[in-house]
Amino acid sequence: MSADRDFDELRRDPDPLRRGRRATELIEQYNQLGVELARIRRHAIDCARSELDMKDTDIAPKIGLTKSRLSQLMKKAPVVERLFFGHGPVSISVPYRYQTTDRERPLIAAEDAETADQLADLLSAMAFVTTRHQIEPDRETLPDGDTVVVCGPKSAPIGASLLEADPALRMTQHGSRWWIEEVVTGTRHGSPTDESSPQAGDVAYVARQIRDGRVVVHIAGIHTIGSLGAAHYLTNNLAALFTLTDDTSCSMVIRCVLDDRHVTASELVAGPFTW
Repeated sequence: MSADRDFDELRRDPDPLRRGRRATELIEQYNQLGVELARIRRHAIDCARSELDMKDTDIAPKIGLTKSRLSQLMKKAPVVERLFFGHGPVSISVPYRYQTTDRERPLIAAEDAETADQLADLLSAMAFVTTRHQIEPDRETLPDGDTVVVCGPKSAPIGASLLEADPALRMTQHGSRWWIEEVVTGTRHGSPTDESSPQAGDVAYVARQIRDGRVVVHIAGIHTIGSLGAAHYLTNNLAALFTLTDDTSCSMVIRCVLDDRHVTASELVAGPFTW
């Protein structure tokens, strides 16, 4: 078994620092696995209730629990929609850009930083271990494991390559303006701030891709504030969204309303398109 191999290799490693670091990594991985197993068990119990019309009294002995223990576990079990972000741990990546202030230096947009903070809060509430990464302007590869990538096609090649894998939506530029376009219908969604009569709001692309057995959630606002609107939508609507998408690859368009650069509301305006 993989676990046996992990422990054998760990015990044999002669380097104490490498052994300690790997032990830390394995503790996180197995803790996340335990949380995911609890989520699977909760979902199985819910399915037995709804699909098999079984009562907890009958379900409990079938899965090796007492009825009281089943009731306790269901109160504390991870929410089913947790699977939208994978099994964990989950990395959160945002781009930096070289800009000139007193000197040229890499800077992260305030909206991207706040987006990462909101996503970290959402993931932590669902018992995920999270890490943070920065996306270099020439970055082409994804971080390992389950990940959230906040990156448009202009910020780094990784943003463009993720969009290319989506058969339902694409981001296109016409003149100086960017749009999110539905592939089948050609319907385009643009930022309200770019209209001839600007309004306080933005739109964002959100996708969930299953790649090589892991989950990649990709967020790209037309403007940086749009990504924050996407985080707002996921925070407030993840359960309802997951009932529509389940464990599939999917993409959608999210629109947000702003008040002095703060997101006050968000909604789904196209999708989710599953693929």
